[in-house]
Amino acid sequence: MSLTEHKITVDSLEWFYRESAPIGRSDLLPVVLLHGLVSQSYSWRNIMPALAQQGTRAIAPDWIGYGFSAKPEKRDFAYTPDTFVTALAGFIKALELERFSLVVQGFLGSVGLQYALRHPEQIANIAILNTPISTTAKLPWKIKQMGLPLAGEMITQDPLLVDRTLEGGSRYRIEDQDLDVYRQPFLKASATGRSLLASIRNLQLDSAMTEIASGFQQWQQPILIQWGMIDPWLSIDIAEKFVNSVPNTELIKLNNVGHYPQEHYHKTILEDLLPFVRRTND
Repeated sequence: MSLTEHKITVDSLEWFYRESAPIGRSDLLPVVLLHGLVSQSYSWRNIMPALAQQGTRAIAPDWIGYGFSAKPEKRDFAYTPDTFVTALAGFIKALELERFSLVVQGFLGSVGLQYALRHPEQIANIAILNTPISTTAKLPWKIKQMGLPLAGEMITQDPLLVDRTLEGGSRYRIEDQDLDVYRQPFLKASATGRSLLASIRNLQLDSAMTEIASGFQQWQQPILIQWGMIDPWLSIDIAEKFVNSVPNTELIKLNNVGHYPQEHYHKTILEDLLPFVRRTND
């Protein structure tokens, strides 16, 4: 089962995305998987083939500014949640995805949830992995310092920040061949670091959390939350607060799992994720 790599230009922005096509003909809805800060679609490499195996088409883009997608300068792309949501809407329209399951993770996954609130008719259901979803969620110092004046400009140009952030967040070692993929965009161009800097400085987390906390109280579609319990940046009470105020939501606690669950614990995640997204367009 292979992942295929694609590029598509939408509104003058080039998106890179990975895709797993379903085995055989399938009437199951596709799944869109969105990665978090400093990461890229490569983080879903162990999740997507299993989705395809059950007949689910899986699509994981690199956010604009990340991975192998375009890295426009800030004057051309503001790197605010609104800008990301608008760009994602264009990407989804270009791929002609009318209705799909959404899977999000991390400190850009929240932008995916803002997209869902603004386009509810497209979303069949949502799986949330260690994503800020409560007004008590704050940007961790590890990521916050990347946005500091002067220091941030230097930190975000260091390719090893990927190793330190991904391994620090997940609390486990990541294989060198995988880190090579994550580092590659930083080694290729300084624009990668500038995009990261701009998105951290413009994440508008407080207003995003207010939109998410209030917006999902009226949400109708099923939500599955899979939460790594040793996440150093987002504690379980953030997930519990969300579950207590949002209908039709299930919380699964993952012991010994950190901020990037899909990186080391894909088999555990898939046990509940596969049946959850096995949806037809009824």
